[in-house]
Amino acid sequence: MLRILGNPKTLCTGVTRRDLLHLGGLGALGLSLGDFQKLQSAQTSGAESAPKFGQAKRCILIYKYGSPPQHETFDPKPEAPVEIQGEMKAIPTRIPGIDICEHLPKIAGIMDRLTIVRSLTHPYPLHGTVYATTGIPDVDTKIEAMPQHKRQWPFIGSIIDYLEDKRTGGKLPAMPRNITLPFVMGSKNEYPPLAGPYGAFLGTRYDPVYTDFRPEGTQLAPEVRPGKAFKDPLFGINPTDKLELAGTGKRQDDVTVDRFDLRRSLLQQFDDSRRWLDGYERVSTYELQQQMAYSLLTSGKVHAAIDYTQEPDDIREQYGMTLFGQSCLAARRLIEADCKFVTVFWDAYGLNAGSWDTHHNHYGRLKEFLLPVFDHAFTGLILDLEQRGLLDETLVLVLSEHGRTPQIDNGPMGAGRHHWSRAYSQVYAGGGMGRGHLVGRTDKHAGDVEATPISPKDVLATAFHLLGIDPHTTIPNADGRPMPLTGTGELRAELLG
Repeated sequence: MLRILGNPKTLCTGVTRRDLLHLGGLGALGLSLGDFQKLQSAQTSGAESAPKFGQAKRCILIYKYGSPPQHETFDPKPEAPVEIQGEMKAIPTRIPGIDICEHLPKIAGIMDRLTIVRSLTHPYPLHGTVYATTGIPDVDTKIEAMPQHKRQWPFIGSIIDYLEDKRTGGKLPAMPRNITLPFVMGSKNEYPPLAGPYGAFLGTRYDPVYTDFRPEGTQLAPEVRPGKAFKDPLFGINPTDKLELAGTGKRQDDVTVDRFDLRRSLLQQFDDSRRWLDGYERVSTYELQQQMAYSLLTSGKVHAAIDYTQEPDDIREQYGMTLFGQSCLAARRLIEADCKFVTVFWDAYGLNAGSWDTHHNHYGRLKEFLLPVFDHAFTGLILDLEQRGLLDETLVLVLSEHGRTPQIDNGPMGAGRHHWSRAYSQVYAGGGMGRGHLVGRTDKHAGDVEATPISPKDVLATAFHLLGIDPHTTIPNADGRPMPLTGTGELRAELLG
């Protein structure tokens, strides 16, 4: 049910930083958009006075499921013994003193646009996408495969959608605010989809709008495990292969009912949320919104934005003819079309370990597939955003669950590194993040943080700040209790340069 949360006296004395956004469903309770904006102007948190507040007008989140190794990406240890350093060497970047892996040469050439963090840390070496992308306080393995469980916390893109919905009084935007590419996370491997990119306790209305991709890849990717190789579209696609909106067409014979149900269109999200309005007189208005949502998805604007085949060949090649590269290109097209938050998932394909989870064939998959495809597409995206004058106002985040073990395991075919969360690396750009900037330091084995520990919650809090949202804002959970957007996360000025 919709309710006003918090101490009732707050409404008489002003709205505090932790009470303002407890006001879900204002319209249904007789408060107009004007009333909400008056309450909003009473916020006195002082967040606006902090550096770069609101510089980012939009965000592209790249999520590398399975988690890349810090040693073979942004924290190489050339002085470490071979069983730590591994087979790959370090190369200099455009910023003196910052070296990265030799298989990221294009990224080395744009280091002056980037922030690298080497000191991410948390206590959960598990595939907790929900922990990396929400404010949930810990990894709860009992509900990891239950995306809509009442204890789940909402995805960062879903929160942005929710807050914008409240700010505009429920007015539907010309474009969905929260879109996820290229397919529903977990829908192309043997496990059921895990929690993470969902509206969670905000309701399915705030799930992302998903796309889907049906063609198979054009070439075999390096083996995930002995005898387990797939034509992975993230490794290569045909130029004519396209994304489509998920859940808007007929269920294909090879798609199970459970998987099809997860491919929600915006219309279906409104359907699932209808029970929230039972007993209120606004149902007719809600039905109008439902019709508008259907019109939004069938009008052609979203379809046109995700159609990267409309781009010139040289631009498409700048991103690479892979599903990951072309999805990054579609993300750029979507933010140009006024989508607020776009997520590109590099997800597992074929097997759950078929992404960055390199327990087996670590070197082969990194050298031949994962690193060169990421190097090509990410560099293409950053340079394209810059050339179009979009980079300064577009926050680009590259996130994952954790890092990999310092010690190489030579037992598996092609060696392996296993789960490790005590120290790992990430890269960010644009929207107010520092340029040519290095944050944090690890020990000689990249196994523990020695300086400037950063929580994944801090990254989310800093992202909200750059997007013009006080990270101390709260939202109501399934029981009506106020919950901070990012749990324990705090703005980290170190990331801003």
